[in-house]
Amino acid sequence: MSQTRERTPSTSLSAAVVLHDLTEPLPAVYVALRGMVRPILRRFFDFQVSGLEHIPSAGPFIVAANHANYLDGVVLGAALPRKIVFLVMPRVYRATPLHPFLHRQIGSIPIQLARPDPGAIRQTLRELERGGVVGIFPQGPLGRDGTLRRFQPGVALVALRSGVPVVPAAITGTFQALVARRWHIPRRVPIRVCFGRALGFGPPVRHRLTARLRADVTSRIMSEIAGLLAEELPPSAVPTPADHP
Repeated sequence: MSQTRERTPSTSLSAAVVLHDLTEPLPAVYVALRGMVRPILRRFFDFQVSGLEHIPSAGPFIVAANHANYLDGVVLGAALPRKIVFLVMPRVYRATPLHPFLHRQIGSIPIQLARPDPGAIRQTLRELERGGVVGIFPQGPLGRDGTLRRFQPGVALVALRSGVPVVPAAITGTFQALVARRWHIPRRVPIRVCFGRALGFGPPVRHRLTARLRADVTSRIMSEIAGLLAEELPPSAVPTPADHP
């Protein structure tokens, strides 16, 4: 990345909650899970969040983040002061017999990746119309090497159809926490979440979206996330947008 970014100071999770706690009704299961996760992240993973000043205090928006494993959704939900509804692929939605119940309680939206899923897109747009926050991992399936891989265009489709801003987020430490771990029990490593400035793509687009437009929006979102990752990772671990046309 040729552009130099001004780093925002990290803050502990407890300080983030005090500064950015919002009076938003949350499902009981969501509150209980986040109440358990936050102390664990603070105690064992030195959890730090930066860029919270870029999070809108009200209104709908999309959070787009890199993706390594199941911990990403956990830490992003803990980092964000507002409730976030994730788009979840089927094998994650049904990972265990208990998962579908939990995902329904917290409002997750199951989405097919092997084929177009207009029903999931409509459900996502309705959540944004209600003023909600939607979390999307544009890489799609879980990464195997911890690097940023080519984004799928679904995030661009939702952003353009809804007209809401996209807040890029970089998550680091989750890959190192689980790589080569048996039973999916994370090792103790520092975990960080960095939010970038919100990206706007204009009012909702009602006409047909061209492949070029979706590719341009996808590339811009990927560039922002790559730039945020570059602040935490060595340059060799962060591909530039040119690596993923």
